[in-house]
Formats: sequence, structure tokens, C-alpha cells
Amino acid sequence: MEIRRVKKHDVDMTSGSVFRHLLNFAVPLLMGNIFQQLYNTVDTWVVGNYVSNEAFSAVGTVAPIINTLIGAFSGLASGAGVVISQYYGAGRHDRVKDAVHTAVMMTLVLSVAFTAIGIAMTPNMLRLMKTPAEVFPESRAYLNIYFSGMTGLMLYNMGAGILRAVGDSKRPFYYLVCAAVINTALDLVFVIAFGMGVEGVAYATIIAQGISAFLTMLTLFRSESCVRVELKLIRFHKDMLLKIIKVGIPAALQMAVTAFSNIFVQSYINFFGADCMGGWTAYTKVDQLLFLPMQSIALAATTFVGQNLGKGRVDRAKQGVRTSLAMAMTVTVALSAVVITVAPSLVLFFNSKPEVISYGTLFLRRLTPFYVLCCFNQVYAGALRGAGNSRAPMIIMLCSFVLFRQCYLYIMSNFVSNTVLPIALGYPAGWLVCSVLTGLYYKKVHLGQTVVVEK
Repeated sequence: MEIRRVKKHDVDMTSGSVFRHLLNFAVPLLMGNIFQQLYNTVDTWVVGNYVSNEAFSAVGTVAPIINTLIGAFSGLASGAGVVISQYYGAGRHDRVKDAVHTAVMMTLVLSVAFTAIGIAMTPNMLRLMKTPAEVFPESRAYLNIYFSGMTGLMLYNMGAGILRAVGDSKRPFYYLVCAAVINTALDLVFVIAFGMGVEGVAYATIIAQGISAFLTMLTLFRSESCVRVELKLIRFHKDMLLKIIKVGIPAALQMAVTAFSNIFVQSYINFFGADCMGGWTAYTKVDQLLFLPMQSIALAATTFVGQNLGKGRVDRAKQGVRTSLAMAMTVTVALSAVVITVAPSLVLFFNSKPEVISYGTLFLRRLTPFYVLCCFNQVYAGALRGAGNSRAPMIIMLCSFVLFRQCYLYIMSNFVSNTVLPIALGYPAGWLVCSVLTGLYYKKVHLGQTVVVEK
């Protein structure tokens, strides 16, 4: 067993204050996620205020298509992070190096495949969403450019996941801040100065993502810790690849299929026209920001559980889960109260059309009170993945967010009330089912049963 001292950017979460470790990890991660979310939010704001309502809807409603591919890769990346964090917690730094180089090689191969798949599937996915004719051309243009440059996003996500697996959530945050500032500046230059419209914000996004990828990978190449990347060592280690796939594939399927199912949800919203699409776009921008605190805390729980189970500290891992849940619920309730209060102003920030503001305010005020439900499924699922058990969260989330939600939407639209609010309530209905099932499963399972490191 190879044991090396912890470098200054790495964090050993197997001792010390549970709350402090989770907070110190989650805050930079949250801030980084906020800046990453700013990519598409700034794109949406720029086209909504300086291009057209059609461009606003085009950029804002393509997220389900993007997230289908990105979700698949993020699931695989989470598998790599779990493997790395458990080996790191166990002090097996030699195995950490094998996992890191396997993960980088996997990213390079998948970036080529996903770029081709994304460009090829764009037209059919837009048709599947029942994208209105006036929005279709700009949606297609945005997606073609976005997918052409998605290698940067994939390299950043994997590189940041590697750093976070050993407790370093600060440097990925710094790189996202840099990239978000560049993205905002390029958006304004390309759209306002050069009049490039939707194509301009797409190019600004992929350039910024490329910069964040460069900075992250440069950090890994220069690192002095066990996550250092060396060109000559980048290859597949068969046993390590199998471990990553075992944990990552279920998560990848869950994220990709859930995102794909949202294409059908978007098709129900698109039925009500461009103004409703605009209101839904504004809602989804706020929705994504509301999810970030609980998701960041859940990711902190994943790393915390992974490291502690790698060292055999099951009780401490469970304590981390309880603390994470309390933190997530507190922050989510507070933010939800603010959003409900200032909902019209939030929609106005994105689009000033009265009809769009009306729809957006309706969605925000009716759906936001249910976000606290998501804390349970996010934190418990994160803990289970940290333990190496990603199959159960996959099955539960697919049943809740895909099977149940699609049945709900079909029955509601065809037999109960094909109006926009009952359709939109399909989201919190799915959250409720998922949280109940995930909570019941977590209470039943032994957290330390699926650790992937060698004993």
C-alpha cells in the first residue's frame, strides 16, 4: 500500500468537523456551479434583451437536448469521482493514479463520439420537442455550434471531478469564475457589437468552456499530488475502467434518460405557444439556480461518504449524510421564500414581454414551494453513489422522473385538464415520488455494502 502525505489543495475528510468539511467543500462548489450556470443564463439574457423573443425561446428551451448528452457523461464522471475518492480515503494513491489516467482517456474518447452524436441527433430531437417553426432554425444553429465545442465542457467536468474527489473544490471554482467572465464579455461583443445573434452566444459559450478546460487540465498536469496527469500514462487500465463503469453507467443512464424525458415535458409546454415557452424558459433559469445549493451539498456528501467508507468509517459517513440533509433543507427553504416574493422581477430580468412575465410568475410561485422535497432525493442519492451504489438511485429516479411523470402528463393532458399549470405540476409530483422512494431505500440499505476499493 502506497501512502503519501496530503498536499495543500487536497482535503482528507475522514477526521475533523463534519459540518466544516461539508461547508468548506460545498461553498466553492456551489459558487462554481452558479458561474457554470451563468453560461446559458447569460446567453438567454443577452438574446432576450438584444435579439428577439424567438431567439430567447430558442436558446432557453434546448437544455433538455444538451443535458441528455451531458447527463450521460456526467454520470460516468461521477463514477470516476467515487472510485478516486474511495481509493484516496483508503490511502491507495497508486490506484488513484490509475483511476485518474483511465478517466482522462475515457473523456478523450467520449468527447469525439458525443460531438458526432450531438450534431447528428439535433434536428430529430427538436422535432420531437414540437419546436415551433419560428424558433426551429435558431435552436438548431445554437445546438450545432454548442455540440461542436463540447470537448471543452467534458474535459472541464472530468478534471474538476478528479480534483473534487480529493477534496479540492476551490480551484475548479476559480476557473469557472474566469470562464464565466469571459463568456459574458464575449456574449456582449458578439451580439451587440458584431450582431451575430444566437450564433454569437453559442461561440462565446464554447470558447469560455474551452478556457475552463485548459486551466483545469493544466492544474492536473502540474499537480504534485496523486492526481497528477502525465501524458505517457494516459491509457485505459482495464480493472479501473470496469470499476468506473460499474458505478458510472447507472448514473449515466439515469441522468441521460431523465434529461431525455424532459424533451417530452418541453413538448407539452411548447404546445401553449412562444409566450408560454418564454415564461417556462425564465422559470427554468431560476429553477436551475434553486437546485444548485442542494446539488452542491449532495456532491459534498458523495465525496465525504466515499472517503470515509474507503477508510471504513461508516458511522461518520452516516453523520455526514444527516448533516448534509439539514444544510440542504435550510438553504432551500430560505431561497424558495425569496423567489416566491420577487418572482415577477426575476422573470422581467430575462424578458419584458407582459405575457412572458405572467407565465413565468405563475410557474415560479406555484412550483417553488415544492423544492424542499428534492433535498431528500438529492442528498440520499449522492450518499448512495459515494458508497458505490448508483444502481438504486438510477432505478428510483427513472421510475419517478420518467415513468411516473410521463404517465402523469399523458393522463393529465388527455383525460383531466390540458391547461398549463396542471401540466407543470408534473415536476413536483415526480419529486415527491422520488424522495419517498429514495428515503425508504436509504433507511433500509447498509451504507458500507457497496464500497468498490479492495480490502
